[in-house]
Amino acid sequence: MRRGLGVWVVGVAVCAGAQQSIAITEPATPLLPASFGEWKTATGGAAGSLSLATVSKDALEECGPVRSAVADYARGGKTIHVEAIQFGDRTGAFSAFTLVSQPGMKAGHALGADEATADTAVLFTAGSTVVLASGIGAGEAGSLKPLVEVLPKVAGNKGVAPLLPTMVPAKGLVEGSVRYALGAATYQAEGGVLPAHSLGWEKSAEAVTAQYADKRGKETLTLLLYPTPAIAGSFAKAVKDFAGAAGPGFADARVRREGELVMLAEGSFSGDEAQKMLENIHLKEMLSFAKDVQPVFHVEVQKTASLLENIVVLSGVLMTAAVLLGFFLGFGRAWIRTLRGKPAAVEMEFLSLHLAPQNEAPKFDSGGASGGGEGV
Repeated sequence: MRRGLGVWVVGVAVCAGAQQSIAITEPATPLLPASFGEWKTATGGAAGSLSLATVSKDALEECGPVRSAVADYARGGKTIHVEAIQFGDRTGAFSAFTLVSQPGMKAGHALGADEATADTAVLFTAGSTVVLASGIGAGEAGSLKPLVEVLPKVAGNKGVAPLLPTMVPAKGLVEGSVRYALGAATYQAEGGVLPAHSLGWEKSAEAVTAQYADKRGKETLTLLLYPTPAIAGSFAKAVKDFAGAAGPGFADARVRREGELVMLAEGSFSGDEAQKMLENIHLKEMLSFAKDVQPVFHVEVQKTASLLENIVVLSGVLMTAAVLLGFFLGFGRAWIRTLRGKPAAVEMEFLSLHLAPQNEAPKFDSGGASGGGEGV
């Protein structure tokens, strides 16, 4: 049913012949459309070995799911199976994306920043929605662009990408190994090396796990981000204690804290190489340059400041133009008067009501008039 006609009347109460209340709501737009691009609704599609339905339910719940949908589409005799889950914000969607992504999947760039492809599957995010298309490979991923355009948009704080995953060093990073967790179940499902239930998730902790493999050996990098340096300090001590008592596997492990960030490097890297990796990660630098994660209110302040600045500049230009126009007209008038032989300046003219007496005051003769007459 078209949106323009899809209005449901929830309740109408009539009392004594008069309508008392009407509540009208419009049903939400379906998460997956009936068609997009050249793909049309079909039947017969099947989920592959990778499916959102087989992911840990507890882990997905930590990501904050809002709704989900499943649909099959066909194009040119080929059918694909599409699964989608919309989350509360972009942070939860990215956590779910890293949870679903599997080793061996290649990073793609046809659909957006977060995209992983396999031979018969394409996994990507669009705003706060995670989408998995089965039965389609990387070569045809571009045909899903129309689907990205019609998926729900997200703005404001909910559209801000998480900062922590951007702090992972690129040197030696195993492609597709970055995992982002917002809770114990997600962290454990993603193969975290620390005790999952003792990392302070109740204090809004975030965690990233990444794998490294090069001539230095193999290493697991863990980044933990906390709301305050004080909270981070207490958990940094706990991580050091765990690493010290974990046995030979953590013999060359290194732990470092910087502000709200706690870092752990553990594996076959030498102690010096592990320490060097951690020393190259700086929270303050990422806060300065990660423009994609600027708080929305900062962006609004910048927009307001820019608007006020433009208003001031425009006012200054108009005032300058008015002054120049006044000088131009004044000097032009004086030049024209001079050419006509008149003085350049014009004497000021004043209006007067002429209230001063117009006639002389009458005079009276005090003596007698000649000829004997009596004076008047």
